[in-house]
Amino acid sequence: MNVIDRCRRRPDWRRNRQQLATCSVGFTGKMTNNMGRGVRHYTVKDPSDDPLNPKPGTLRYGVTKMRGKLWITFQRDMQIKLQKPLLVSSFTTIDGRGANVHIAGGACFLLYGVTNVIIHSLRFHHCRSQAPGPVMGPGSKIVQLGQLDGDAVRLVGSSKIWIDHNTFYECEDGLLDVTRGSTDITVSNNWFRNHDKVMLLGHDDGFVQDKNMRVTVIFNHFGPNCNQRMPRIRHGFAHVANNLYQGWTQYAIGGSMNPSIRSESNLFIAPKSGNKAVTWKQDSRGDGYSWNWQSVKDVFINGAYFRQTGKRGTMPRYNRQQRFPVADARTVRSLTRSAGALRCSRSC
Repeated sequence: MNVIDRCRRRPDWRRNRQQLATCSVGFTGKMTNNMGRGVRHYTVKDPSDDPLNPKPGTLRYGVTKMRGKLWITFQRDMQIKLQKPLLVSSFTTIDGRGANVHIAGGACFLLYGVTNVIIHSLRFHHCRSQAPGPVMGPGSKIVQLGQLDGDAVRLVGSSKIWIDHNTFYECEDGLLDVTRGSTDITVSNNWFRNHDKVMLLGHDDGFVQDKNMRVTVIFNHFGPNCNQRMPRIRHGFAHVANNLYQGWTQYAIGGSMNPSIRSESNLFIAPKSGNKAVTWKQDSRGDGYSWNWQSVKDVFINGAYFRQTGKRGTMPRYNRQQRFPVADARTVRSLTRSAGALRCSRSC
């Protein structure tokens, strides 16, 4: 069991859900701004969705109409087909523990210019691209959105976001996009499967503000049937540790525009045939040999290999609340055994 799961797993989880906020590590740090006095509790009872006039009891009503710090739970198992992207507000926790909650068949989540958000124990799949149109956003404000590509979760200009214990698969574009100056993100304990473009960190090659992006990717299970971008990073820094890679087609970890990557104690299982290289670079300027891409204590199976470049010893600069012990790569199967959305009973 990994350090996050040891912290959150307890028999009284239903009465003490907010304990979860003390368990995050990596660049997100502790999410204690999402707990304590002043947090309002909201239960989703109705899976329907109206993007402009949400009904009480629906997920959209909670994230748009409720003010202040919010902890959202679900009354029962449900599948929510969002008619337009859900604009999640700051200081919001969406906690799917105790229910089988699917966000599927329509639009999915957009975090735009927000901070202190936890997304936990949801199942995202078959998210579809969306035409431009109005939608109710945080504070009941009507927002005009442009064309969206069909990502499961998209972060734009957001910070201190924790994406933990979700299941992602088969969406129209990416499963998780972190873009346009987003930073201090932890992506942990998720299961990504059956998808082409899994995780994008960085908007595009020309968006230099993403140089300040810092993302921790830990304890995730990638595969089976993932093609690329686990993650693909532009400009910024990614600490990728204790993840299970169950094959790939094009590559596992890639990037462009001189990002820094520390790959640490991951388990890379190459496909039986095809490309065995873990890494891929889009090196339009011919300076890829100097990029800081380091593999530290990774384990490689089936001929997998990591092309290291740049300076050795690229370290994440974690503070006390962000720091965590990286385990031996030989324990990764155990560390990721419960990756994905949780089905909770007595302990969770």
